[in-house]
Amino acid sequence: MTLLHSPLRFAVCLVLASGAVHAQDGFVGLPTTGKVDDSRVVSARHGTAAPEQAKAAPGKPAAAAAPARKAAIPAGGITGVVVENTAGEQTKVPLTFGQVFAPGDLPRGAGLSGKLADGSTLPLQVDVKATHPDGSVRHAVISALLPRLAKGQGAGIALVKGGARSDDARARPDLDSGASVAITIDGERYTASADRLLKEQKPQVWLNGPVVTELQVAAPLRNAKGEEHPHLAARFAIRSYAGTGKTRVDVVVENNWAYEAAPRNFTYDVELKVGDDTVYAKKNFTHLHHARWRTLTWRGAAPAVHLRHDTAYLIASRALPNYDRSVVVSDAALATLMDKFDGSSAEPMGVGAASPAMPNTGGRNDIGLLPGWAAMYLLSMDPRAKQVTLGTADLAGSWSVHYRDKRTALPVSLMDYPYMTILGNPGDTRNPKTGKQEGFPRCAPDACKTPYKVDSAHQPAFAYLPYLVTGDHYYLEELQFWAMWNVFYSNPGYRKNIRGLVEPHQVRGQAWSLRTLAEAAYVTPDSHPLKRDFLAILKSNLDYYNALYSDNPAANRLGVVDNKPAVVYKGKTAVAPWQDDFFTSAVGHVAELGFKDAQPLLKWKAKFPIARMVGAGACWVDGANYTITVRDAPGAPIYDSIAQAYRSTMGELAGLPCAGPELAAATKRQVGDMGGYAGTPIGFPSNMQPALAYAADVGGEAGRKAWARFMSRSVKPDYGKAPQFAIVPRSLDADDAR
Repeated sequence: MTLLHSPLRFAVCLVLASGAVHAQDGFVGLPTTGKVDDSRVVSARHGTAAPEQAKAAPGKPAAAAAPARKAAIPAGGITGVVVENTAGEQTKVPLTFGQVFAPGDLPRGAGLSGKLADGSTLPLQVDVKATHPDGSVRHAVISALLPRLAKGQGAGIALVKGGARSDDARARPDLDSGASVAITIDGERYTASADRLLKEQKPQVWLNGPVVTELQVAAPLRNAKGEEHPHLAARFAIRSYAGTGKTRVDVVVENNWAYEAAPRNFTYDVELKVGDDTVYAKKNFTHLHHARWRTLTWRGAAPAVHLRHDTAYLIASRALPNYDRSVVVSDAALATLMDKFDGSSAEPMGVGAASPAMPNTGGRNDIGLLPGWAAMYLLSMDPRAKQVTLGTADLAGSWSVHYRDKRTALPVSLMDYPYMTILGNPGDTRNPKTGKQEGFPRCAPDACKTPYKVDSAHQPAFAYLPYLVTGDHYYLEELQFWAMWNVFYSNPGYRKNIRGLVEPHQVRGQAWSLRTLAEAAYVTPDSHPLKRDFLAILKSNLDYYNALYSDNPAANRLGVVDNKPAVVYKGKTAVAPWQDDFFTSAVGHVAELGFKDAQPLLKWKAKFPIARMVGAGACWVDGANYTITVRDAPGAPIYDSIAQAYRSTMGELAGLPCAGPELAAATKRQVGDMGGYAGTPIGFPSNMQPALAYAADVGGEAGRKAWARFMSRSVKPDYGKAPQFAIVPRSLDADDAR
């Protein structure tokens, strides 16, 4: 039995040891097995009329991966992974990980096998979860039993088309996990047992094949009389590997029911056991309302391995933005990240690396298409960054955004309750078709106090990358909970009820809500009941923005978001361009995920960052100002040109030569310095970079010139400390992109 006494700090699928494994003799470097045909991916995403980046030069490869030492990645695979041994010799090492595939790389019905360095074949179990429109695999959970790992050695595994299909055989699951949870509230004991539920229920099957079976069961906690606790429930995921005696036990305790009366926090004593071993215990544990907590443990020896994905392939698939792979993540930054992920913040009901108060202003590590810790992990594949990334995703359950429908046992859906909300008066929540109120039950005074403040405007992308690389069902549901909360928490009338428009949010809130919604729509399994709901809500939002902007001849000519939450600065005459840049980058990410309705919106939005760099009558060194004036008075028309916006923003300084010494002296900056904390990786020019990268890909010659000018600035950040904005164009030569 392997016990993880700090359950959420160590709640990672295959990372069970931390530290600088780079120093180990067995480190084999990042895998670079397959090469994605960029034009084919773009064509699959957007049809034969591919956007401009498909026509651009393919570019040079990014910085080379670290050279292999004691193991090599076999050539010829679609992609590959590296398995590093973090302990002594191991045999029958269980592996399970998530893998995203570019369109067409793994066709419908094709087998997949692992190729090892000695040329031998490793059988793989492939549980396909999501597919591309052409039927090829988009996302799958891959499992294997590695026969042997010598002490300090690693193994490269190429994922090669061919081999037996994963449904050719089935493992016999071990139903005897011995997992149970017990809580005591006001002297009354409530329990749930995984073994009993597996016998009483028809379990949900998450993984099913010759290597591993994962069965999932859930039920409310019950007292000695068999009475259900009205709010508290347990969920078990039992993952059993054939012929190994090794079982992963995943336990989640929830306080999540959406429509249960009198929601509140609960304080209880808890004990979680697997067999005779206590895995986790705590007195006076406070479980926040509409929150959940998770722990992982193993029966039998846990695999002591660290698994590295092929960063280049993940990015090339367009499932993730084009982060600059030449960035070298600082070892000092990784050490600091790990040091901060400790103590109560990393325990159940902590929030890990996230800020406990999302609405707090100022730049920080949470914000971006990926949060800083996840971008560090993606670019480094370092076990410390992975531990923090997955651990913080586990702890995303601590926020009070988790509303589960007792009727469906799924995260509550806007399609089922179009008038549900946390805000608004009771009259706003009446569904005219049913005559019922759909607002959630209110907390009694002081019953739902939480130390955490949540919003959409500063919301990290907690769970998308963790789900991509692990295939853990817990992370899938985290992604779904957050995506749905973003669309239902606002007043039903403002969001247009079932359409779920995110337009009422701040512009940055619109950005991050679109990001999370699109990621949920993209990666939710095809057979999942919420798949079509996320797709429908995303389409409603893209239809709204296209009708307002890209398909509207009367839309403003600047390419700036100008809806009600946008033009709120300087007496409602100015916008925050950095918020607008967040929105542009989110739309770019949505378009790259393959949602074609985002492409015209991206082309329209690209005008604003491009104009701020190369537009006639504007000066690029002030393109990342905190605010930019876009109209003369509240309610007045938006300016027709960036020159008008620049003059109104800069006043007398607009008459000085652009980027010259006079302007630099007047603004107390050096020549070529864009200001706005330009030397920091979270400053306003850094905020602009992802938007400009996407704009450069779709903006033709003007976009390329805008990017070149941006890269000519004299003050640049060190993204090795925090790379969440280190996104570069795909369409440019690798050297030009940097």
